[in-house]
Amino acid sequence: MILLSSLDFSLPLQNPVIIFSLVLFIILFAPILLNKIKVPHIIGLIVAGVIVGPYGLNLLKRDSSIVLFGTVGLLYIMFLAGLEIDLAEFKKNRKRILVFGLFTFVFPLVFGSLASYYLLGYGFLSSLLLASMFSTHTLVSYPIASKYGVIRNRAVSMTVGGTMITDILALLILAGIAGMTKESVSPAFWLQLGGATIVFVTIVFAVFPIIIRWFFKHFEDSVSQYIFVLAMVFLASFLAEAAGIEAIIGAFFSGLVLNKFVPHTSPLMNRIEFVGNALFIPFFLISVGMLVDVTVLVKGWGALKVAGVIITVAVATKYLAAWLTQKIFKLSATEGTMIFGLSASHAAATLAIILVGYNIITGETAAGEPIRLLNEDVLNGTILLILVSCGVSSFVVEGASKKLALEQEAQEATPLEEQTNEKILVTLAYPDMVTQLVDFGMMLKSKKTHTSVYGLNVIADEQVVDTNAGTSKKILEKAISHAAASENSLIPVTRYDSSISNGIVYTIKEHGVSDIVIGMHKQADQHTFLGTKAENIIKRIHETIYIYKPTQPLNTFKRVVVAIPPKAETEPGFLHWLKKLMAIAKEATMPLNFYATAETNEAIGKITERTSATVKIQFTEFSNWDDFLIFSRELKVNDLFIIISSRKGHNSYIPQLNKLPYYLSNYFLKQSLIVLYPKQLELGINMGNIEQADSHLIESLSEQLGVIGKAGRYVRGLFKK
Repeated sequence: MILLSSLDFSLPLQNPVIIFSLVLFIILFAPILLNKIKVPHIIGLIVAGVIVGPYGLNLLKRDSSIVLFGTVGLLYIMFLAGLEIDLAEFKKNRKRILVFGLFTFVFPLVFGSLASYYLLGYGFLSSLLLASMFSTHTLVSYPIASKYGVIRNRAVSMTVGGTMITDILALLILAGIAGMTKESVSPAFWLQLGGATIVFVTIVFAVFPIIIRWFFKHFEDSVSQYIFVLAMVFLASFLAEAAGIEAIIGAFFSGLVLNKFVPHTSPLMNRIEFVGNALFIPFFLISVGMLVDVTVLVKGWGALKVAGVIITVAVATKYLAAWLTQKIFKLSATEGTMIFGLSASHAAATLAIILVGYNIITGETAAGEPIRLLNEDVLNGTILLILVSCGVSSFVVEGASKKLALEQEAQEATPLEEQTNEKILVTLAYPDMVTQLVDFGMMLKSKKTHTSVYGLNVIADEQVVDTNAGTSKKILEKAISHAAASENSLIPVTRYDSSISNGIVYTIKEHGVSDIVIGMHKQADQHTFLGTKAENIIKRIHETIYIYKPTQPLNTFKRVVVAIPPKAETEPGFLHWLKKLMAIAKEATMPLNFYATAETNEAIGKITERTSATVKIQFTEFSNWDDFLIFSRELKVNDLFIIISSRKGHNSYIPQLNKLPYYLSNYFLKQSLIVLYPKQLELGINMGNIEQADSHLIESLSEQLGVIGKAGRYVRGLFKK
């Protein structure tokens, strides 16, 4: 009791332990309680901020710690928007993004200026600054779209891009008006701002990728990678502020740059989303709620009139911009609703503009009171706008996300046969290759089907069982842990067999595996490039096989170069491996460069045109496999080289494939590559299985065949006589 009485429980709370505990309980219980009544969790956190904030129960003060975490949360939202966006879709819709960005900026600016000037009676500069606040919006409801998995929809991409355009233009107006009130706006001011912005953009998009690729190549520690990513985000945000533009622009640009380096199913991506959604973003939403002063409702008609005009104009003009965009580009009604929902919420940039306007003093009254560019009624009305607009946005995005998720699921539905038959086996023999092989296996996994991924380690009879059993356990534990870090499950399989190749073959047959990932053995040379184990598996198994030699992480490649033999399109596994390569390229945001005959390129082009995948594809005609060394000149260090091979006796087999071990071991030693054997029909007797038969049986058959042969020669001799 004595210890308890020594604690300070005065309001607002001062004890950092109590403050942080209270915030964590709000983050935990606010969404749970409001989900019971079908209210989006974002509203729950904002309302909780209102209740515990200085204008509610005054449990928490909006001090520097709340502001710090809230700022981090806002930057995190913008960073995630850039990180999770589909870059190919973003580029594809750049004209639509520009049009929507201008619509969502111009309509609020024009109608807001007229309403402020004629209805509220403000001066020209005050009306223009207030209207620029209407133009901005904050992606408060973006986490809802992310939760439903619709962030790669074109409507979301358009809104995210439009956010950047309208916020930049609004902040330029803010900079101009702030300068005009200080009489500092001149051509030199705009030249300085433009030059600083160009330098900032050059550093982020030209220098950052070099640093990021180097770091990911040399450091694989998960904690180091996460801290590095955060450091790059906040460095970009700081550089944006140093250039004279808002920090949220820097956070978004850093997300765009890191987009290519952080695969969406990777452990790193899982950590980024987890920390943001669990801590930083909820802090931001609570800090927004703490700004809301509900007492303005009883402070007189002036604040209510201003609030009514602000809310009506802001919401109506955002709806008009979204509706016109939908009609012009013939989007679905749900996509139009999504654009409106995401762009309706006002928070960070809105508050920044109003606070700047509120702090600009243009003169004094006769009584010595300061005359502000934007008065207290505007400030209070803006606070109510934040609460109302975030509520409208959350409900609208929640409904639109549900519909888009159902539509997306229906469009991308996969036939039942594929759902039941697709199984992936990753063979694990070398401890230092476990993470690369597991990452590749997870990239092959279909995102829309319940694909099983197996991790196999075989212990052969001739090996020391006790020693290798311990090594096998460590390898599989590492594989399971790495898969779990990306919220994927890997089924471990340990097998004891007479040989490693036998163990792999019989596991494939027992589990009905469709795709086999094998790490290239370390003693590869021109005579045993694939290794005897891999060669035995290729002879005996006719499913799709990927023999992978990684020299750097998957997320550091710039493009995929695929060499395809003639008539590859006639093989039964053609569609399957093409679909897998498209999925890998989309997941890692890499372009595909196909080198094949004109007929094969045409077949690939027809198939890719019918798919909805936004992957950049380039075709180069190539048929002279005697000139295979041309690839040693074409390939760059950060290219992933994939060679489509073939088993002997099949349509796409050519004799030049026999020279691959010599070429690859002498001219492509430092190149990351995959030798892919497509699914092919089994031809006649599988000689690979016969080679594995008991040697005594083979000797017995040989002796009997020899006797039969002698008898046949004796009979033929009689007929000749």
